[in-house]
Parts: sequence; C-alpha cells; structure tokens
Amino acid sequence: MNFTRAMTLNIFFFTFLTGSLSAQTQKKNYTQKILETGQSIEMIFINEGRFRMGSEENEWGHRPDESPTHKVNISAFWMSEVEITWDLYNLFVSRELDALETSTTKGKEVDLKPDAVTGATVPYVDMSFGMGVNGYPAISMTQLAAGRFCQWLSALTGHFYRLPTEAEWEYACRAGSTTYYSFGNDLSKLNEHAWFSGNSEGKTQKIRQKKPNPWGLYDMHGNVAEWTLDQYSDEGYTIEKDELRDPLRIEAKTYPKSVRGGSWMDDPTALRSASRKASTKKWKMRDPQIPKSLWWHTDAPFVGFRIVRPLETPSQQNQNLYWNLKTN
Repeated sequence: MNFTRAMTLNIFFFTFLTGSLSAQTQKKNYTQKILETGQSIEMIFINEGRFRMGSEENEWGHRPDESPTHKVNISAFWMSEVEITWDLYNLFVSRELDALETSTTKGKEVDLKPDAVTGATVPYVDMSFGMGVNGYPAISMTQLAAGRFCQWLSALTGHFYRLPTEAEWEYACRAGSTTYYSFGNDLSKLNEHAWFSGNSEGKTQKIRQKKPNPWGLYDMHGNVAEWTLDQYSDEGYTIEKDELRDPLRIEAKTYPKSVRGGSWMDDPTALRSASRKASTKKWKMRDPQIPKSLWWHTDAPFVGFRIVRPLETPSQQNQNLYWNLKTN
C-alpha cells in the first residue's frame, strides 16, 4: 500500500492506491446475492473521474465546513443503488447465515469467515421506531456497526465491501453536476427526488420511491443521512494542495464523524450535495445502558448507510484498515 499523507492539526489524509484487480472483474453494474435468502444488493459501477469537492461561499445554504473547495481525483468503485435496508441489516444482527455453506460463486477478495466478525447486539427496543422495516432503510446504527456489517458481508460473499469515503460519497451524489443537487438548483423539483421535512410525514420512507440521480443512485438526497469513513471538522477541509487522490481523513477519536445526504427530518439546505453533518455523543442521550452501546444510536433515527466496493481491492493485510478505524 502506498500512502499520500498530509498532516495538519493531527489530521491525516490517506490515499490507498495499490490492490489487486481480478481478471474476471468487469466494469458494469451487478447484483450481489446474499446466499439463498432471496435478498440482494444492486451495485452501480462508478467510473473514475475528477470533481471539485465542497461549495463556494456564494452557494445557497453554504456553511464554512464545506470549504475550501478543492479538486479530487476518484478511483473507480461500485456503490449500492440504495441505502442498506432492515431486510439486509437484520440478517447481520441475527447472524443466522454464518453457519451456512458458502456459495461456489463466492469471491476471493476476502479470506475471512463470517463468524469471525464481531456482531451487533440485539437492541432492547425497536430501533426502527415503528417507521417501517420491510423495504425501509436501516437506521440508528453507529458507524462502528455499519463498518462491521461491511466486514461481515465481505466475509459472507468473498467480495471486499466498506463504507464510502466522504469524497467518494460526494462524487457519486453529484453524478457530474456542479449544482446544489444532482438534478440542478430548482428547489421546486426537490419533491421529485428526495424525502425531507417538507414531504416525509415525519418518518423514513421506502427505498426507490423518488427519482434516482443521473448515475442511477436512489435517495442520495434525503430519506436517511449516510455514514462515511471520514473524520469531521467544523473548520472545513484541511488540505495542503488543491488536487488530491482518493482522500480519507481520519483521526484517533470516536467523534465527530462525517455524515452525508440529509434525512427525512432535514430542510432542503441539508440535502445539498456539499452539505455535511457531524456525529455526536448526543445521539446516545437516551441509551440507558452503562456503558453506552457500541452498536446503536438511540437518538439518531435519521442516520443509515450504503456500501461501496472499490474496483481495485486492497490486499487482505490492509482491508482491516477500512473496517477497524476508531469508529462509533
């Protein structure tokens, strides 16, 4: 693994450049089946490219944490078409699949047994809060839990999955656009593309009910906000040069991490492609457990996640760097 590091205020930017690419891997969309459960994940191929990350001060809704804008080069990857649903996430929580024989079509990118992955504890209350389960995005998990889902899914399928970096997320959300939203600046069209405070009726909604972005990804704006791997800073982006390659910003502390996309609770400004949100200890405020749960945010019914699979797979030695960041 080669690292490009820029250190400012004890913040590190890592660039993961090396890996292996199977000769059988093709640059197209595919369906990741989950053994014989009937569940699957549609993965959308995102070509490599370059974009300007963040927003300028004159953008409507701009916040200081979205600056300075900077050029970012992104390597190719796949991203899940929709947010991970309860149908899938509950398979991870229950872990009933761990003992099943793996499919003969299992990939060879990951050499790990599913039962070797630490699982999330069963919650003491309904973490969907009655908003919907079948076909609804999973919510209220910590970043640690979302990362463990990725590790478990990788072990189950043999393909390397992880959370997106913040740069990958914004690149995929923008889908080539430079406007507030992937569909432009016309707020009158937001209702066609997103669930937010103005139309959600105060709860999450089923996936694929709104129009996808130009690259075929649903609910990048709204419904539930989505975990990324990156550390968050309210001072904005700390960069040493204007053009970066696959940046990942990490720091050796649990909070705050960066969440993207806005949710069913948010107003339109929070749904912009450049908008960022910080995780906080307050998301566990009503958790009665001592110590607080590593797996659930009792006060964050607005946060979920989607997954990515890089075209170039990290070596098995380096895969844990993505799964075992200090997260929560």
